[in-house]
Amino acid sequence: MQTIIQTTPTVRDNELLARCAAIARAAAEGGNHPFGALLADRAGEVLLTQGNKFSDGGSVMHAETLLVFEAVRRYTPSFLSSCTLYTSVEPCAMCSGAIYWSGIGRLVYGLSERDLLSMTGNNEENPTLDLPSATLFSYGQRAIAVAGPTDDEDLRRLIAFDHQGFWEKR
Repeated sequence: MQTIIQTTPTVRDNELLARCAAIARAAAEGGNHPFGALLADRAGEVLLTQGNKFSDGGSVMHAETLLVFEAVRRYTPSFLSSCTLYTSVEPCAMCSGAIYWSGIGRLVYGLSERDLLSMTGNNEENPTLDLPSATLFSYGQRAIAVAGPTDDEDLRRLIAFDHQGFWEKR
């Protein structure tokens, strides 16, 4: 088992998380669930962006997993190990598994899975698991740095905004 050190996102991390919130908003405006992710290189340059695609295949079309699929098509594992996946909300177990297997070296998220559960309730389109990504990663054979949730209250409100009222309508 790996010891996973979980930290708070930095100011630059929060800037990229705000971009994830905009991606999530665009996904929701397109009829999908309000989740967004992006991949950045070591210098913080955005390489890929991805919103949720629920309308294309249901509950397995999460932004993070779709982004990881594209990342592994484009980049080598050694390059991905220096990259960071940013996401508006902590990845579920499926997405965390995809991140782990891809070799991406760092994860940053805005709201926790528990925060999400408080907004979605018992919604059949998003049956939230209470399994933090850092816990899942700790059972792996390689370390992944984890930063999240953000402590920037304005950013937390921005990310939560698209979830407020969304799940009750589903």
